[in-house]
Amino acid sequence: MKSIGDLKKWMRAHWSTVIMTVLLIIVLISPDAKAWLMRQVASTGILNSSISESVEKSGNKAAYTGLMLKNEDGILIDPSHLKNKVVFINFWASWCPPCRAEFPSVEKLYNKYKTHPDMVFLTVNLDDNPSLGKAYLKEKGFTVPFITPAGTIPGELYNGSLPTTVVLDKKGEVRLHHTGVADYSKDSFYQEIDLLLK
Repeated sequence: MKSIGDLKKWMRAHWSTVIMTVLLIIVLISPDAKAWLMRQVASTGILNSSISESVEKSGNKAAYTGLMLKNEDGILIDPSHLKNKVVFINFWASWCPPCRAEFPSVEKLYNKYKTHPDMVFLTVNLDDNPSLGKAYLKEKGFTVPFITPAGTIPGELYNGSLPTTVVLDKKGEVRLHHTGVADYSKDSFYQEIDLLLK
């Protein structure tokens, strides 16, 4: 009995340590809690990268050359539809906490530009079982296009890290290649997209 009394006394004296330990355990166990924490860090903007200047290269193929994707209905996406468009590509998986963390900002970006005729969104799900990705989008109420690979993904676009976000300009050149969580719902990012759309 003495040990229980000592434990209660210790917990009262160190209540902040107890609370922090419980919160740490929750964050370690819950993917949504991890995503929330990462979203808070991403919202500061310290993890974001910005769209780079175009580097003129002669004879280069568009970065999306060789990219084979299919939409939710299993229909192949014709790469010619990407020509002369600003293309936002996000590689994600439902089990990935950083993907979950940034997805609300991807959804906001999508809602802002989805009707723009010169903007294309390719949110590419890389779950082993695509139904898990579909279920995640439905559960969270996200409306971004559900896209899956229909072949190998060019290494210039995706190197195996999740999440990876790539922005291509109208010439098909990579202007942003970011791995890890970021916030794409900032006005500064919208301004960069607007410049590419001009």
